[in-house]
Amino acid sequence: MVCLVYNSTNWTACVKLEEYQTAKASLETGACLAPGDSRFTRLIKECNERIAEETIDLPKKVMLNVPPSTMSSSSNISTEIAKDSQPLKDATCQSTAMPNKPKYRHDYYNSSTEVVLTIFAKGIPAKNVSVDFGEQTLSVIIDIPGEEKYHFQPRLFEKIIPKNCRYEVMSSKIEIRLSKAEPITWTSLEFSDKRTVPQKINTSSEFAAPGCQRPSKAKIDWDKLEAQVKKEEKEEKLDGDAALNKLFQDIYRDADEDTRRAMSKSFIESNGTVLSTNWKEVGSKRVGGSPPAGMELKKWEY
Repeated sequence: MVCLVYNSTNWTACVKLEEYQTAKASLETGACLAPGDSRFTRLIKECNERIAEETIDLPKKVMLNVPPSTMSSSSNISTEIAKDSQPLKDATCQSTAMPNKPKYRHDYYNSSTEVVLTIFAKGIPAKNVSVDFGEQTLSVIIDIPGEEKYHFQPRLFEKIIPKNCRYEVMSSKIEIRLSKAEPITWTSLEFSDKRTVPQKINTSSEFAAPGCQRPSKAKIDWDKLEAQVKKEEKEEKLDGDAALNKLFQDIYRDADEDTRRAMSKSFIESNGTVLSTNWKEVGSKRVGGSPPAGMELKKWEY
């Protein structure tokens, strides 16, 4: 109820001042706070009627405000109103016009000898792409029939070597490699009068990448390093065939000479189907093959 009284008061004041749009906005706010109240609907309808009447009477008010000496026919007045409103319309359109967004996004990165520029354009046939290199300019044109032609023609940050530049059209992008005339870091792709002084890239053998440490000149204890590696290998946990092979390797490594000979002889003579560590058992006879159950041993013929 308080909401209705407040908005009705606002409505009455605005109507007295002939501010019908303001009155309507106040009533609409009240309708949102008290949904289902038919009184708001009735008052909003009345505002709409007054706004419509005001719109119809606008040409009459314009004519009443024009001095008699300058009055002309209604058609001439309409023409003058249209002429006066046109610059305002153009100014409004100009102020709300948004800058054109590039059709394709691009990005780049530096290396010591070149700048790699990527234009993210998917599914572009190579025949529709044209790239030209200048001393400090680049021209990229993508011309697809039935579509607006794409131009990218920046003045580059620094000079390049055109004959060493190249490009490749891929399925999802166009990769352009610009060969630098000087080994300096490009802080941007395009030239600017306000750019900072470019830093030269150190390409000597003494150069170390950030985060990399120079090798220590201290003597390395190779015996200690070897022992550490062997310890890690021994403690390594394996599964399946890898674990079985490691077991055989450990047995062979730690065995005496007779055990090693027995393992080698039995494995070779049985074509890999028998592995014995008893030299007394296999040393005096030939070890025959013993295939797993369900398999048949065959001799290879050369």
